[in-house]
Amino acid sequence: MTTGQARNPRRPPPAASEAVQALPVWKAFVVQFSRETDPRVRTFSGRVEHMSSGRRARFESARELVAVLAKLLSEVGQ
Repeated sequence: MTTGQARNPRRPPPAASEAVQALPVWKAFVVQFSRETDPRVRTFSGRVEHMSSGRRARFESARELVAVLAKLLSEVGQ
């Protein structure tokens, strides 16, 4: 735990190996949706950024979002 982070007293921290296996850092992404995104009418657009490498890609549909994530994961997994 780093300085300034509070620990939830009701929940013990996960074991290091458990956290690494369940949520590896090299698979972390930020998804930013544009103003035009409206899930009620299935309109999705925005960008994805891979946190470890900084690679970014734009998407214009839910299908493109999944394709971008798959592409970035395959690139960083090599």
